[in-house]
Formats: sequence, structure tokens, C-alpha cells
Amino acid sequence: MTGVAGTDKVKWGIMGTGWIASQFAKDLNHAGNAVKAAVGSRTQESADSFAAEYGFERSYGTYQEMLQDPELDIIYVATPHPFHKENVLACLEAGKAVLCEKPFTMNGRQLEQLVETARENKLFLMEGMWTRFLPPIVQAKQWIAEGRIGDVRLVKADFGFRIGWEPEGRLLNPELGGGALLDAGVYPISFASMIFGEQPQHVWSTANIGETGVDEQFSVLLSYSEGRSASLHGAIRLNLSNEAVIYGTEGYIRLPFFLAGKEAYLHVNGQDEPEKFTDERTSIGYAFEAEEAGRCILEGKTESPTIPLDESLEIMKLMDTIRAQWGLRYKFE
Repeated sequence: MTGVAGTDKVKWGIMGTGWIASQFAKDLNHAGNAVKAAVGSRTQESADSFAAEYGFERSYGTYQEMLQDPELDIIYVATPHPFHKENVLACLEAGKAVLCEKPFTMNGRQLEQLVETARENKLFLMEGMWTRFLPPIVQAKQWIAEGRIGDVRLVKADFGFRIGWEPEGRLLNPELGGGALLDAGVYPISFASMIFGEQPQHVWSTANIGETGVDEQFSVLLSYSEGRSASLHGAIRLNLSNEAVIYGTEGYIRLPFFLAGKEAYLHVNGQDEPEKFTDERTSIGYAFEAEEAGRCILEGKTESPTIPLDESLEIMKLMDTIRAQWGLRYKFE
């Protein structure tokens, strides 16, 4: 796949017209290698409205119609996560590259099928873990690579928010994949995976399973080789600090609101004041992952080295392990 003929741009289609789709669509304006080509929805009215509001060239009243568009290079799957497997599979079977919003799937078994299909068909596939590409997190990784905080020993990260009591709403509905782990917990868990560059050797966790049967909050302690560890927390009925801290033998890095924040602080042992990095971006931040996906496609890559498929799969399997400790299973399982 070479992108738009004679250019260094790729044509995007968006599957779904919900909130996350709108955020991504707005940010495509800031992705230098992206063209807003098409949107697909479950109704023509919704697709037309979305295309008009966010500037897409074409709109389709069904997902399948959009997938038959021969000009599309890549599809951003923005549907609710219980539908990710079938939607991504449909894209791959139509010969389209895919960027899938997190969580990739509901469990590791589903993701294994998608990875196998993408590799068999030599198609690009990537998890939409946008935090990997945010400038403050990229800066933190650079500080670590430069040895500014010495050897990393401990990661602490949490993401939690308090939603209202809506038992039928998606986040509290077990049939819609509700709960803190998949919606909120995937961020700190993926963050720890990125920092340590490996998966944990031991996992301890606890969760509060609420009235509707979903995990409303959880805590996880992970141990890695050489005595390193991560303390991670997530919640949908509890406001947390939503920051990440990386502790090393020579200092630490603090990322306020690490999911979307614009600052990073480097605290070096013996220095009175921290070194501050400020991100001057005007975009929300989704543009960075969109540009990465586009760049990979234009270079003929089928995976992003920043978040390879094997790592996404290991993260999903880790969340399976955590759920198993709680005795939490989804109905389809």
C-alpha cells in the first residue's frame, strides 16, 4: 500500500460516529500525512451528519459499504469495545489496514485471531494507545534512555473517575464490557509495559465488583525481573490522581494526568528544582498516533515499533490474568 497516489498521505475511514470518533476526527486536521476520506455508521443520517461536521469526503450508512470503498488506506475502529473483534476482522477481510481504539478486544483469545489474520494478509494493525505518542511521555522515555534517573525500579500509575449511577450505561453494563479494567486500567497497565519493556513475573490484584457485576475499582501489584515493580490502580466510581511516577535510583519523573497532560517533571537526586518539559501542542493528541499509523503504512510496515502487536497481545493476556483472579468473566466467555 502506497497511500494517496503520488503523495505522502493516506486516506482514512472512521468506523463509528460516537464521542471517541469525533475526538479522533477533529485531530486528523493536525496529522500531516492524513486525508479525511470517509465515515461509516449504522445509519446514513448519522454518517452524513458526522461527515458534514468534521469534513469527510464521503459517508456510508453501513460499515460494509465503507469497507467496499477502494480508495481507503486505513480504518480507525471507534466502535464500543465489545464489537472490536468483529469490526476489525471485517476491515482486515476487506483488505484494509486498521487502527483500533483501546482496548483492542475483550480478551487475549479474540486478539490472537486478529493478529493472526493481519499477519496472514500482511496488513497493518495497531492498537490505538495514544498515550505512547504524546510528547511528555516521549520525553520521559528519552530521559530514562539518557540515564537521567538511573535504573528504573518502581512505576506508580492510576486512572480513575467517578461516573454517576447509571446501571444501564455502558460503563456499568457487563454485557457491554463495562468496568474499570478495560476502560481505565488498560492505560496504567500499558504504561508499565512500556517503561519496563517486558511483562511481569508475578501478579497480585484485588477489585471491588459492584452491584451490576462489573469491576468498579481495582488495584494491581506487578513484579518484574531484578526486583522491579509497578503499583497500578483504576476506577470508574472513584476519582484518582490520574498521574504516573517513574522512580529510579538517581531520581524520578512525574507525569501529571499522564493520559493527556502537557507536562513532565524530571527530579534528579541532589537538585533543588525539577526540570520541566512543556508540550506546546495545539491538537488533542490523537494526531500523533494517526501520523504514526500513516507513516508505517507509507513505509510498508505492518506493525508499529512503538506498540507492536506482540506487546498488545501480552497486555491483553495480562488483563485476562487479572480478571481471573477476581473470578470475573464476560458472558460470551
